[in-house]
Amino acid sequence: MNRFARTADLVAARQDARAAELSAAVHAFVQPAGEERALDVGAGAGALALALAPFVAEVVGVDVEPELLARARERAPANVTFEEADATALPFADGSFDLAGTLRTLHHVHRPELALAELARVTRVGGRVLVVDQLAPLDPLEALAVDRFERARDPDHQRLLSDQDFRQLFEANRLLLVREQRRTERRELEPYLAACEGEARERAVALAPHGRDVFVAEVAWYMLRHT
Repeated sequence: MNRFARTADLVAARQDARAAELSAAVHAFVQPAGEERALDVGAGAGALALALAPFVAEVVGVDVEPELLARARERAPANVTFEEADATALPFADGSFDLAGTLRTLHHVHRPELALAELARVTRVGGRVLVVDQLAPLDPLEALAVDRFERARDPDHQRLLSDQDFRQLFEANRLLLVREQRRTERRELEPYLAACEGEARERAVALAPHGRDVFVAEVAWYMLRHT
């Protein structure tokens, strides 16, 4: 049994507990018009797709993990569908969506530049792209320490991108920054490591950058227009 098969219920339960808060935050930040066809890339158990669903015409969510997609489908209203697909090779034509987003996904992608290029490709000119992810610290040594901790906690973690990394990718894909927001999140270490067991958990605790009680993360929200 792979990690996602073991932890899918935990992921979905956490998502359910935060669903109302996320939906309000997404609505306030994205400011959807109501007619959009939207895409959630790296949907997991469907957090972003379900947050958008009340405010847009249609949402398609994609992810590579069938166990998480199964949980997403259990929660999906009539205007939301989910498909198994790779973020770096989306099975959609150019300009298929008015709004495309990814929520805390790019640090899991080995080639995040390809995923972001795909997000831009499938978004129509004039459409919008939402990117939400944890930021790498500015100090390279601090960034390395955080990545080591995150990989110990979650073997699928690849690398956090810095704000500068994101801005360079946006420019390369003709994505114009419309607005941004930063949020500092204080995550209690015990629940943050809930899916991490045995020696892996001990290693993650030893590598925790801010001590044994809390992990502090800076999360960026970017709203972009495809030009």
